[in-house]
Amino acid sequence: MSATAVQEIIERIKQLPETDRRLLEQRLAEMVEAEWRSAADEARQTARGKGVDQAAIDRAIEQLRRPA
Repeated sequence: MSATAVQEIIERIKQLPETDRRLLEQRLAEMVEAEWRSAADEARQTARGKGVDQAAIDRAIEQLRRPA
């Protein structure tokens, strides 16, 4: 998408009534949340496949917190 197309979309959003803008913001937030959840699930599966579990994470954090 070009910068011009993005600017046109922004201008159209500015013309929306407040209630419609709030609805748009809510829907966009829902989309971002769904994408984040999907990426998090994929990352967890990748970690499990490599043998990284919560116990391994906890141990690594504890090692970093211990003074040298």
